[in-house]
Amino acid sequence: MADLYAHVDETQLQEDASSSLLTYGTKFHPDIIIHAKGIYIYTASGHRMLDWTSGQMSCLIGHGNPEIVEVITKHATSLDHLFSGMISPPVISLAKRLTNLAPTGLDKAFFLSTGGESNEAAIRLAKFYTGKFEIVGLSASWHGMGGGAVSAQYHSGRAGYGPVLPGNFALPAPNAYRSIFRNSDGSHDWRTELEYGFSFIDRQSCGSLAAVIVEPILSSGGMHPLPPGYLTALKEHCERRGMLLIVDEAQTAIGRAGDMFAFQHDGDGFVPDILTLSKTLGNGIPLSAVVTSDEIAKFAKEADFTFYTTHINDPLPAAVGDKVLEVVVRDGLVERSSELGIVLQAGLRQLQERYGCIGDVRGRGLMAGVEIVADRTTKEPALGLGDRIGKRMTELGLWAQLGTMQSFAGVFRIAPPITISEEELQEGLRIMEKAFADTEGTMPLCQRGTETTVKANL
Repeated sequence: MADLYAHVDETQLQEDASSSLLTYGTKFHPDIIIHAKGIYIYTASGHRMLDWTSGQMSCLIGHGNPEIVEVITKHATSLDHLFSGMISPPVISLAKRLTNLAPTGLDKAFFLSTGGESNEAAIRLAKFYTGKFEIVGLSASWHGMGGGAVSAQYHSGRAGYGPVLPGNFALPAPNAYRSIFRNSDGSHDWRTELEYGFSFIDRQSCGSLAAVIVEPILSSGGMHPLPPGYLTALKEHCERRGMLLIVDEAQTAIGRAGDMFAFQHDGDGFVPDILTLSKTLGNGIPLSAVVTSDEIAKFAKEADFTFYTTHINDPLPAAVGDKVLEVVVRDGLVERSSELGIVLQAGLRQLQERYGCIGDVRGRGLMAGVEIVADRTTKEPALGLGDRIGKRMTELGLWAQLGTMQSFAGVFRIAPPITISEEELQEGLRIMEKAFADTEGTMPLCQRGTETTVKANL
C-alpha cells in the first residue's frame, strides 16, 4: 500500500500522542490511522475497515476522491486564500450552483469553515433580522461549539462551563421510539408533543422569540428523523410568533438522507428561512454555508449585518464544494442514496428480526441508526453490550460509531459515503451480522411457528 505514513513507528506515535495531545471530549481510537481511500480506512498495523461514518460524517463522495484531489492541488497552486472582502470565481460558482439547486426562498449564500461557525452566523442573522434574541432548540440537538450554538443545543456539554447565553429554550426532541406522547393506536403523537413544548416556551419567553434551530435528522441525538410534516408544523408555530426557522443540515444535505436537502422530505411547500450546510458540502475539507432568502439578504446588506471572519468565502474550499455538488448531480448520487438506503434499512431490519438486543432501526437514505437495548419491552439501554458489539465490528473490519451519551441511549450511527457500492454495503451488513453472532448477550431470536423466542447466549 503506497502511503505517506506506511513506515511509521506506531508505538512511538502513541507515546507522543499521550504526552502532547489535549483531549477534547472523546476517547481516541486505539489505533493510529495512516491512510484513507474510497470507503476504507487503514491503521498503522495494516488493518482495513469499512468507514461507515464517512470520517466525521463528512466524506460524502469518499476518501481521496480523485476529482477532489485534483481541485485541491490546482487551487493550492493558484488560488488558495484571499483577503476576506475579495471574491473569486470558485466562490461565485459555488454560490450560483448551490442556490440553483435549492428551492426559491434560499436565494443567497456565503461560506465559512465549520458547521458550528455557520450556525453561529445563522443565529446571529436571525437575531439581527428579527430584532429579538431568544433561540429555541430541540432537547437532543447538536449545533456546534461556539457560544450561540452551544447555548442552543442540549445533547451534551452544558455542565461545568458556567452560564450559557441568556434566552435559550428547549422543545422536546421528537423520538418515535421512546416518546411518552402516544396516539390511541400507540403511534407517536408528535403534534401534541410539539404543542405541549411550545406551551412551555410561551410561558418562559420574555417576548423576544427570534428563531428555532433544528436538524432534519437528529444525528448526535441518536439518528432520529423528524416525523413527516414536523417541519411544516414547526414553521407555522414560528410564523405565529414572528420567529425564523433555521434548518441545520450539517450531516443530512447533498443527498445523504435521500434528498438533495433533507428538509425537502417534508414536502414541496416547506422552505426554511435560513439553511446551514457543512460536513457533506466539503467532503471532509472545512467548508460550511449559510443560505437565506432575498428578503433577509436585502435587510442584512442594507442594515450592515456583520459576520466577518478570516476564512469567509475562501476560494480553495469553495472550489471543493463546487466540485462536490457537480459530482453529486452528474452521477445521480441523490437517487443512488435513496435506493441504497432501502437496501440498508432492509438489511438492518433483518438483523433486528434475528437479535433481540436491537430495539429500533431508523433513518433515511444512507443515514441510519440501530439502537441497542437490554430489553425490548422496557427499552432499557444496553451501553456495555453495544460497546462490545462495536469492538467486534471494528476487529472484523467495520467502523460504525456507537453513541453512549445519555441522549443517545446507545445507538450505532451509520453514514457511509454515498458512493458506496451495493456489494460494499452488503459486505458491511455481513460484518455486522458476524459481530452480533460473536458477541455474548445479543439475544439471538429463533422462529418457531408464529412465535418468536429468545435463545440465550448470556
